Order: sequence, then structure tokens, then C-alpha cells
Amino acid sequence: MADASALAGRLRALPFEVRQYLLVTGNYWAFTLTDGALRMLVVLHFHRLGYSPLEVAMLFLFYEAFGVITNLVGGWLGARLGLNRTMNIGLGLQIVALSMLMVPAAALSVPWVMAAQALSGIAKDLNKMSAKSAVKVLVPKDGPSAGGALYRWVALLTGSKNALKGAGFFLGGLLLTLIGFRGAVIAMALMLAAVLGLSLMRLRADLGRQKRKPAFTEAFSSSKAINVLAAARLCLFAARDVWFVVALPVFLYDQHGWSHWTVGGLLALWVIGYGGVQTQAPRLTARLGAGPRGVTAGLAALLAGLPALLALLPLAEVAWLVIGLLAFGVLFAVNSSWHSYLIVRFARADGVSLDVGFYYMANAMGRLAGTLLSGGVYQLYGLAACLWISAALVAASALMALALPREAT
Repeated sequence: MADASALAGRLRALPFEVRQYLLVTGNYWAFTLTDGALRMLVVLHFHRLGYSPLEVAMLFLFYEAFGVITNLVGGWLGARLGLNRTMNIGLGLQIVALSMLMVPAAALSVPWVMAAQALSGIAKDLNKMSAKSAVKVLVPKDGPSAGGALYRWVALLTGSKNALKGAGFFLGGLLLTLIGFRGAVIAMALMLAAVLGLSLMRLRADLGRQKRKPAFTEAFSSSKAINVLAAARLCLFAARDVWFVVALPVFLYDQHGWSHWTVGGLLALWVIGYGGVQTQAPRLTARLGAGPRGVTAGLAALLAGLPALLALLPLAEVAWLVIGLLAFGVLFAVNSSWHSYLIVRFARADGVSLDVGFYYMANAMGRLAGTLLSGGVYQLYGLAACLWISAALVAASALMALALPREAT
């Protein structure tokens, strides 16, 4: 009890902005854990029912597609209603999505699960947009190290989210084993309900809300830097998902005879490691003297060589593929974390959610395109073709970055 009281006292002594940041981060962590667990639950449960890997992947189609719309509309809503409300709406929608999966097993039809995943995708992007935008509002704005603090806060939020999503993969498999599919979704819904209650009580009511009500047309950015960064982000994430989402797990399962647990474990560890590298991105890029243009283009150019090299190696040697996957994860994590910092840095101070929402709309479009390409190209031409497309997309991202400002604004 004494330790708990001392911890509560230390938390109360923190600056208000830091306490709000911790609450936003806690919300994001709780949501992300259930998001990763739910994905693994659906993958394992439906594969056990006899669905092929490609059919299981299609269950997540609406999850990705609705992210395009949600980020755009969510950024506009955040500017009008406040980021606390959009974050709480996201938590509430995830509880509804989980509740939809509590029905008896006979009622879990493909359209029903796709609808639940669509709702979960909307919830995820509302939550993510709110969390990323809130950092811009809460980070200290004064002092010579303000830009570095912003980078560190964004990197910590982004990296910890991805590490927890990977942990959620393990949690989903554990819950499925211990208490079954229905029990798992009930447990996660109850946890999120508790988090939502705390958020409703403690999160500031006007967080990120604009003084004037922006028109919906303002959701489309007029900033050249943000438009260029959004296009580069679209290509970057399409380049990852074109071989990571469907092609790689199906290739390992079909061509190398890996079990579902082995494939899922590798991907989970990859996501956890990816998140860990993201938290260290400020240190890894600290010595790069170039501004946004040079760093963004240079990091992407370095990444583009990896999938091209993998495509030239004998993919029958699974060791090369795993080593290449790990190396790709490190470089991709640094690219992603740097991008996430730049969008928050470039976003306008008043109405940050508009710019962040627009940017993550492009991110969602890249994920959707990559997911569709991953299934289609692999089925027609194989994994090597997916890797060549990945290299071309990252190269395109590097070329687009040359239009960014030389210095941060």
C-alpha cells in the first residue's frame, strides 16, 4: 500500500502535460494489445475451421480499407470535437467490435466477421490518429531541445505501440488456448471498458480542439511538405505489406513446411523487435546531419536495396529470408519512426489532427494496396516478384522525399 501511495504521489507531482501524455499512451497501449490479440485470434480460429491463409487474409480487407476514410474523417472530427473524444470513440467502437464476436460459433459467418473487423479498423485508426496528434499538443514547445523532445515522445509512442502489438499476437494465441475464442473476446472487452472509464474521467476535454470549427475540405492538406511526406509514406508501407502480409507467411507455410505457430511466432517477434528499434530511432539518426530531405531520402534509398538483394538470393534457403526479414525490419523501423516524427513536426499547431489524419489516410492506402498486391502478385508470380515490387516502391518513396524541405519548419 505504501508503495502504491508513493507512486500515486509521484504521478501527481508530474507536470499536467506529462500526466496527460501518460494517459494517452496508456489508452493507446491497451487498445494496441487487444488489436494484436484480436488479429491472431481471428487468424488462428478461422484457419482451424478450414480457411486457407489467403481466405483468412481477406477477412482483414475491410479493416484496412476503412482506415483510408477513418483517418481523413477522424482528423476533421478531432479538430472539431477534441482528441479526447475521438480517442474515447475509438475505444468504444473496439468494445462493440469485440462484442460482435461474442455470438455463438455458428453465427460467426464471414460477412459478420468482416463487419466486426471493419469496425475494429475504424476504432484503431481513430485511436492512433488521436494519440499521435495529442503528442504535438502536449510536448514542451519551448527551449532549444523542443524538437528533440518531440522526436523522442513520438518514437516512444510509436515504438511501444508496435512492440505491444507483437505481444498481442502472443496474447491472442494464449487466450485462445486457455479460455477459447469467445472467452478471449469477452476478457478483452472488459479490459477495454475499464480503460475507457478511466479515460472518460481523466483525459482533458478540449485536447487538440480548434477554436473555430474547420470545414471538411480542410481535411485535405494544402501543405507541400505534408503532401510529399504522405505520398512517400504510402509507398513505404505498401512496400512492406506487399511481401510481409500474405506472401511471406504463405511462402513459409507452403514452401518450407513451417507450422502456423512457427510462422505466427516469427512475425510476432519481428513486430516486437521492430517496435523496439523505433523507440531507439532518435539515437540512431542523431548523427545524421542532413535535414528532412536528406535523411528521409537517404534512409529510404538504403532500405530499397534489401528486398532487391533478397529477390536475387535463393529463396529456397530459408536462413537468407529470415536474415533479410530482420535487416529489413531494422531499417524499416527507423524509416517509419523518422516519418512519424516529421508529420507531427510539419503539422500545424492549431488543428494538428487534420494534418495527421490526412497523413495516416495515405498510410492506410499504402497498407491496403500492399495487402491486395501481396495476395495477388504472390499467387500469380511468387515471392520474388513481391520483393522486386517492394524495392521499386521504396525507391519511389526515396525519390519523392527529394521534394521535402531541406530544413524542418
